Amino acid sequence: MADHLEASVTLPSDPASVSAARAYVVSTLAEWGLPPDTDVADTIRLIVSELATNAVQHTLGQSPTFTVDVRLDRDEHLRIGVTDSHPRFPKRLPAAVQQDNGRGMVIIRCLTAECGGRLRVRPTREGGKTVAIELPWRIPARPVTAGQQEP
Repeated sequence: MADHLEASVTLPSDPASVSAARAYVVSTLAEWGLPPDTDVADTIRLIVSELATNAVQHTLGQSPTFTVDVRLDRDEHLRIGVTDSHPRFPKRLPAAVQQDNGRGMVIIRCLTAECGGRLRVRPTREGGKTVAIELPWRIPARPVTAGQQEP
């Protein structure tokens, strides 16, 4: 296997893109050896949903697109990042019992920690930000076959 595998997709900052981001990541990870019907895949699906939803909802229309990057390093670490062009970093909002929002980052942080991973938020050179999770990869990745791109 190569030192790393990478995949990336840029989507419009639109609510319909959240399901596209989820499908893209799950499909990519299935190609790399993670069956889509596992608990880990379900957890990753939920994390990607929250990351993409935050990129759409909290950029206040100031980021026309967002990018989802998936990277598997040395068959050991999975990194999934969502980048948008809005400079405001996510904030932990007080979530009232009756409130429907404000829990996304808490959910992401908890799920990531439960999997033994970590969450990072970093500014981009272009003035936006990337919210990324890194998880240990416990599935042997499938080798890249002819017709698939290898970075």
